[in-house]
Amino acid sequence: MKSLLTPGICLVAVVVLLHSGLVTPSVTLITYAFYTAAIAGLLLAWRFHSSRIFFALLTVFLAQEAISYFSSSSTSFLSSGHVPAGSSGSTALAAVGLLLPLNLVLLSLHRERGFTFSSIAPATLLLFVQSVFAGVLCRPQPFIAAARSLHHPAPPASLPFATVLAFAAATVLLLTRFLLLHKPTESGLLWALAACFLALYFGGVGRIPTAYFAAAAFILAGAVVETSYLLAYHDELTTLPSRRAFHDALLRLQPPYSIAIVDIDHFKRCNDTYGHDTGDQVLRMVASRLARVSGGGHAYRCGGEEFAILFPGKSTAEIMEHLEKLRADIEASRLRLRGPERRQEARGPDRRNQRTRRRVQTGHTIRKLARATPSDELSVTASIGVASSRGANPSAEEVIQAADKALYRAKAAGRNRVESASAARRRDRSKAAGIA
Repeated sequence: MKSLLTPGICLVAVVVLLHSGLVTPSVTLITYAFYTAAIAGLLLAWRFHSSRIFFALLTVFLAQEAISYFSSSSTSFLSSGHVPAGSSGSTALAAVGLLLPLNLVLLSLHRERGFTFSSIAPATLLLFVQSVFAGVLCRPQPFIAAARSLHHPAPPASLPFATVLAFAAATVLLLTRFLLLHKPTESGLLWALAACFLALYFGGVGRIPTAYFAAAAFILAGAVVETSYLLAYHDELTTLPSRRAFHDALLRLQPPYSIAIVDIDHFKRCNDTYGHDTGDQVLRMVASRLARVSGGGHAYRCGGEEFAILFPGKSTAEIMEHLEKLRADIEASRLRLRGPERRQEARGPDRRNQRTRRRVQTGHTIRKLARATPSDELSVTASIGVASSRGANPSAEEVIQAADKALYRAKAAGRNRVESASAARRRDRSKAAGIA
C-alpha cells in the first residue's frame, strides 16, 4: 500500500500547493523543475535498467514538448495565453490525450527486459512513428489563417470526450495491474497518468500544466528508486523482507524482544525429488504462512529455506502459542503437484532411437501428452527455535545464536516442533539440581 499511496499523496500535495495560493512559483522555475525531473529520471532508469520507466518518461517529455511547441506557434495563443479551439495546439492536445494513456498502458503490459536491442527497438519505433504522425497532424496554421484569428479569437480548447474515455480506461487497467502485481512501476505509471490528465485538463501548457507534467516526471523517477529499494530489501521469490532488512530491523530493536528461527524440514530432499521449481513453490507457500504470523511478529527470509521472525516487546512465553499455531498451519498446508518432473522419467539406453521414432509417431505422441496425469499433493513441515533477550544490554547476535541452538534441538528431537532456549535452560538447571 505504501507503493500505491505515496505517489498519490505527493500528487495531492502538488494540487494543494498549486491551487491554494500558498506558493506561486514562476513559469521559469516550474520549467526548470520539469526538465530536472525528466533528465534525472531518465538517468536513473538507464542506470537501473528500467526501460519501461525510461520510455514512460520519454513519452511524458515528448507530450509536454509537443503541446508547448504547437501551441506557441498559434498567434491566438500568444495573444490570449490559452490554447484556442481549432488551432494546431488544440489538435496536439487531443492527440496527446489519446496517445499518452495508450503508451503508458502498453509499457505496463510490456515485460521488463532491460536495454537490449530487442526490447527498446519496438518502443523507439513506436514513439518515432507517433511523433511523425503528430507533427503532420498538428502542423501550424498558414499565415493568413493565423492573422485572421487575431480579429476573431477562438475560445479555449477543452478535452474531447475520447480523451477522457482513454484516460479512464487506462486508469482502470493500470490499477488492475497494480492490484495483481503489487509493483512500484505499475503504481508510478498509474499516478503519472493522473498527473498528466490534470496537466491536459488545465490546458496542457502554462504554469499549472507544466507543474503537473513535472509531478508526473518526479513520480516516475520515484518509481525507479522504490523498485530499487524493493529489490534490495525484499526477497524476490517470496516477497518477504530480505536478510538486509532483517539486519536493519535488528539495529532498531529495543529489549524486550524475541527472535524465532524457522527452517523447512528436509527441504534439500524435496528439491532433489521434485525439482527446484517445486522447491520454489514450497518456499512461497511457507512464506505466505509466515507473513500471516500472529502475535505481532514480522517475518524475514534469511536465505535458502531459513526464515526469521522478530517479535518486538514480547517474551518467549507470550509467543509460544503463536509459533505453535504457525507450525500447525505449515503442516496443514498442501501443495498440488501437476505431474512428475522430467528428472523422474525413465531414461532407457535407446533414447536416441526413441527420438527418431517420435518424428514418425507424431499423432501417438500428441495423444500420450494429452492424457491427464493424476495430480498429487505435497506437504512439508518446519522446525522452529526461539529465544528472547535477557539482561540490561542484550546482544541480538547472542539471541540469534540461542535461537539457532534451539532449532538444532528441534531437529534432533524429530523435527516439526517448536523449541525454546529458555526451556533448555530450565532442563539444564533441573539436571544440575538432580545431580547435586
